[in-house]
Amino acid sequence: MQLSFLRPLYDRPGPWCSVYLDASMDTEDAHAALDLRWRGLQRQLVEQGADDASLNALDRVVRGHDPMAGDYGIAVFASGGRVALSEYLSAPPLSDLAAYGPLPHVMPLLAQRGEQVAWVRVLADRTGADATAVSAGGIPRRAHVDGREDFPLRRVQPGGWSQSRYQRAAVEAWHHNAGDVTAATVELAEKVGAEVVVVAGDIRATGMIAAQMPDRWQDMVVRTDAGSRAGGADPTLLDDLTVQTVAEVADQRISAALDRFGMQEDVGAGLEAVVAALQRNQVDTMLIVDDPSAVGELWIGPQPTDIATDPGQLAAMSVAQPQRVRADAALVRALVGTDAKLTVLGPDEAPDLTDGVGAVLRYVDPATPGRADG
Repeated sequence: MQLSFLRPLYDRPGPWCSVYLDASMDTEDAHAALDLRWRGLQRQLVEQGADDASLNALDRVVRGHDPMAGDYGIAVFASGGRVALSEYLSAPPLSDLAAYGPLPHVMPLLAQRGEQVAWVRVLADRTGADATAVSAGGIPRRAHVDGREDFPLRRVQPGGWSQSRYQRAAVEAWHHNAGDVTAATVELAEKVGAEVVVVAGDIRATGMIAAQMPDRWQDMVVRTDAGSRAGGADPTLLDDLTVQTVAEVADQRISAALDRFGMQEDVGAGLEAVVAALQRNQVDTMLIVDDPSAVGELWIGPQPTDIATDPGQLAAMSVAQPQRVRADAALVRALVGTDAKLTVLGPDEAPDLTDGVGAVLRYVDPATPGRADG
């Protein structure tokens, strides 16, 4: 998981208010229920010492957010009277939460967000296509493509001296339209950095589009005859296939990270090893088992790599006033500050991971903790 979207949270000092709230609009009294839950979280923040300016900024976002139908949640982070980040959650949080501390409490957001896979879906027929693209950050883009050829689009029935000429003209028109759709698909895929391109709809059109995709995209194309552009067509099958395809890519990415971690054998396992690697800007991808009940703590200084398991380590690094913070918050800040990635695992995906945390390293040298010759 790329963490660059969190940078606004570390570009300014804390303390931070972090709020996770079930904002579902699935009942008649949803607005009243939301107000009641939010007032409860406000009281918690006041009890923890949150400043009025940040509370007011949070209140404006929570009460003024654009409501969606169904079950969902919101996560909002504020400091110094300003909201630095607000995110919709695709499902309500496990529980409403309000935290006030030196660092933002982002782990619940990252655990629910999971591996974000950029994708493009094209629903095509022989006249054009409707395309949807979603970036790794969840930002949607849409495009409607009208092929330049609108006649003839149907091959004529056998018979007549001009049959072959019209047959060829129809196929050429389909090819031209497919070429227009392919160009638009590639443009969208490049904009969002797609890892999956689902080409759906008319079987002849999808075949032409898939065949014209540049070589670098060929391995990412999933072709299906599910879906139709016809009015009233049921999108369920195509939606399910898209979700399944994207989930498979996310699972492959997690498996690849675990494989790379396993190949390191004697390094990068456990909290102390990960902290030491973060101090040395050595982490490529951190693995962490999601544990909502975790209460472990670490010590930090002003820089992202000022991170330690005890304050004495930071004193040796010339950090004058170490702060004790949530361990997961300190780890994520260090990852963002060193442009490292994160993979969040379920308990069953890495049951033997020491301390529930490990790191795939950018490099290993004789000073790397855990090396037999270190």
